[in-house]
Amino acid sequence: MLTIFGRDDRRSPFCDRVSRRNFLKIGSLGLTGLALPQLLAAEARAGIGTSHKSIILVYLVGGPPHQDIFDIKTAAPREIAGPFRPIRTNVPGIEICEHLPRLAGMMDKLVPIRSVVGAQDDHDATQCFTGRHPRVGVPSGGWPQLGSVVSKLQGPLAKSVPPFVSLCYTTTHGPYNEPGPGFVGVSHDSFRPMGPSRQDMVLQGITHDQLGHRRALLASLDRFRREADGSGKMHGMDSFTEQAMGILTSSRLADALDLSKEDPKVVDRYGTGDEKIHIDENGAPRVPQSFLVARRLVEAGARVVTLNYSKWDWHGHPYGSIFDRCKEDLTVFDKAFPALIEDLHERGLEKDVTVAVWGEFGRTPMINKNVGRDHWPRVACALLAGGGMKTGQVIGATDRLGGEAVDRPVTFPELFATLYHNLGIDVNTATVTDLHGRPQYLVDAGAQPLAELV
Repeated sequence: MLTIFGRDDRRSPFCDRVSRRNFLKIGSLGLTGLALPQLLAAEARAGIGTSHKSIILVYLVGGPPHQDIFDIKTAAPREIAGPFRPIRTNVPGIEICEHLPRLAGMMDKLVPIRSVVGAQDDHDATQCFTGRHPRVGVPSGGWPQLGSVVSKLQGPLAKSVPPFVSLCYTTTHGPYNEPGPGFVGVSHDSFRPMGPSRQDMVLQGITHDQLGHRRALLASLDRFRREADGSGKMHGMDSFTEQAMGILTSSRLADALDLSKEDPKVVDRYGTGDEKIHIDENGAPRVPQSFLVARRLVEAGARVVTLNYSKWDWHGHPYGSIFDRCKEDLTVFDKAFPALIEDLHERGLEKDVTVAVWGEFGRTPMINKNVGRDHWPRVACALLAGGGMKTGQVIGATDRLGGEAVDRPVTFPELFATLYHNLGIDVNTATVTDLHGRPQYLVDAGAQPLAELV
């Protein structure tokens, strides 16, 4: 991304060190021969800002325990069931964990999936972001993640807003991080406005006071282009640089990332967390305001927004009982996620924005000696909302112990086929070309959108 240094930089994780005043000053320079108001007016005449389809994809780092959240097993022995009890929801016959009362009150707007199968068996975010197994049939360059595919196929809705924005925090455990654009190339990588990657594209030595000197700006860009060319990334950087320059000439993205523009009551409804506080050493921080920023970004024109949330790899000690940790996370999640769903409905976006939540696998039925649950790829859970889908239902079921899917197993390719469908992309015909010039379908052969939802 493109970072411009200014004297009044704010250190919010979502402002990318560029204040609202800086963006207005940059826009007023008229780098393309138009002042900022003229650019925004031109975008408005072009229809930018009208309804569009988008995805908010939430990755629960580490794999959440399905049987302690959406699939409570009261008939199982205590060493399997655990201490949590189910509560009724506003949809008769559907029950979920007692620590999710707000979610329970809006179950008519949600779809828990209790029977996700075919998960990979270790900590790797690849499948969560691509829908593909990280070690099966991987082409040269790697599979592109959802946002990169959408960027390739649909492009930006507005030049001033990237089609794919990642709010994911970089984790110290490498496989927890997003897999990247794969064979579609760096020009379709995510725009990351926070975290260490904010240094990806810096105009060294250029401040907003110097931006008026076009030669200095172009010289800095030329240096960047030559360096990128030396690393073999020149082709991708052509469009990446163009996108960055577009961002400089509009405040649309800056406004979306600036929570000071939001009603304080709305911010409070989501809750807040500190990006610098990690629950344990290699997960993502628990930052509920990411959900609000995601909503603001899709409103601004982003097609795909990804975020990672907390750390759900609970084997037990030394990090405490799985149930203590689960209660902590669910309590915060039960404030932020319902606020997002409420917002989408209040703003008339529930048919245009699909929200998907999942981790890389489920957890073992048996509670281990450290009062935790270990990895269990044989079945996991997911949560869907919005997108014009048929909500207010549960899909799938597991056995009495929560260890095997016994009704309507759902695969990651089916989940991703559903997401693409909600964006208006037909997985039966759409392809992206790999590094060898071969067309590749977007999901594994035969996978179709979930018929229960579309």
